[in-house]
Amino acid sequence: MSSIEYLILGGAILLFFSVIASKASGKLGIPALLLFLAVGMLAGSDGIGKIYFDDPYLAEALGTVALAFILFSGGLNTEWSEVRPVIRSGILLSTIGVLVTCILTGAFATAVLQLSVLEGLLLGAIMSSTDAAAVFSVLRSKRVSLKGEIKPLLELESGSNDPMAVFLTVGLLLLLGQQEVSAVRLVPMFFQQMILGTVLGFLSSKSIKRLLNGIRLEYDGLYPVFTISCVLIVFSLTQVVGGNGFLAVYVSGLILGRENFVHKRSLTLFHDGLAWLMQISMFLTLGLLVFPSRLPAVMVPGLAISAFLILVGRPAGVFLTLIGSGYQFKEKLMVSWVGLRGAVPIILATYPLLAGIAKADTIFHIVFFIVLTSTLLQGTSIPYVARWLGVDAPLKEKFRYPLQYVPAADVKNDLVELEISPNSPVVGKTIIEVAIPKDALIVLLQRKGDVFVPRGGTRFEANDTILVLSDRSALEQVRRIVSGGV
Repeated sequence: MSSIEYLILGGAILLFFSVIASKASGKLGIPALLLFLAVGMLAGSDGIGKIYFDDPYLAEALGTVALAFILFSGGLNTEWSEVRPVIRSGILLSTIGVLVTCILTGAFATAVLQLSVLEGLLLGAIMSSTDAAAVFSVLRSKRVSLKGEIKPLLELESGSNDPMAVFLTVGLLLLLGQQEVSAVRLVPMFFQQMILGTVLGFLSSKSIKRLLNGIRLEYDGLYPVFTISCVLIVFSLTQVVGGNGFLAVYVSGLILGRENFVHKRSLTLFHDGLAWLMQISMFLTLGLLVFPSRLPAVMVPGLAISAFLILVGRPAGVFLTLIGSGYQFKEKLMVSWVGLRGAVPIILATYPLLAGIAKADTIFHIVFFIVLTSTLLQGTSIPYVARWLGVDAPLKEKFRYPLQYVPAADVKNDLVELEISPNSPVVGKTIIEVAIPKDALIVLLQRKGDVFVPRGGTRFEANDTILVLSDRSALEQVRRIVSGGV
């Protein structure tokens, strides 16, 4: 076989074992992230695969593209109705909270590693973002969820705190590389990047929706290709004009997820699968890039910084930003513990390598070590901590209905799932007795695993789930009726 065939075979085998490893992660209660990295490390130059890979340029390029698609998919899959009540807390946590974590962790790293102040802050910035997706995969494997607004808060934070971490990392590298540049210059740069990222993300979501509904492509298979190009254009164009491209693609996906557009269901599933492919590819690449033989040298300082980050840096950022938010002490404690470090810190750790910072290799391997310890310690203990704090809740499995609704371009209705809680005022009443708006239709009713088409005489029972076809205004009325808001 030629070398290209060996390359394809090797890549396919790595992907195959990564997918199998994700299945094992559910049974073991270990985040899939850790197993993906382990596969890459085993295949690397220090592992049994003996694949030598030492190209931070390629790793950074792949990581940037992968992160753009992961953030877009994360925004697209976020339920706006759930995160809307926590917008303020989520934004504060993903900006001020990240900054506090960066400063405290950076100061500690400066003392432990004998770094300069800027180098220490750089390490703190790289470690400041969280990966809640890994957390929820662990919770799902243990059939555990989180009470109240903790889950939507973590979902919003995990999607919106990466741009802040990227900004801090790039800004500190600028200060390290150009000594004449003042830190004051970062302030207008921050507002420019965040404002442009938000505005362009919002505008692009509206443009993508119009294009999807109006372009009427000849082949359905071209719609995923079209959205891929849109994500790349939004990211790169925002970066070119001085905005934050990562924030733009996340906001674009978040707003687009609220809208109706053709092939919405299939496109959402496609981007979810693409995000998984990007994550696996990214973790494998980063696993190949690290040299496990160099990790023992940074074990002691790595453990010290990891412990400080988990026990001081992250909690300080959470408690300071959630003052006056209404969250109870135990809820804040849970949010603090869920500050799991994921792939983004490892991607950002390649930035100093590319910038030629003197201690870049040390920083990269310390970051990698901290991510491993964070994943092992926090990732595996999250379900038990949630139960100990009393903030756990039974995981409600999402039922797969035997139909798929594909809205046309000019149709404003959507198919939405609503749950009838035990204290809902409609429990015990028939559908005909409930004043359902005429523009809303209850298509299916799911009860204890059974699905059927309800009639006017069907009585609502506690924990029923109804599938409602409605426009947005009528849907809000149905929500209020079901929840007792009228």
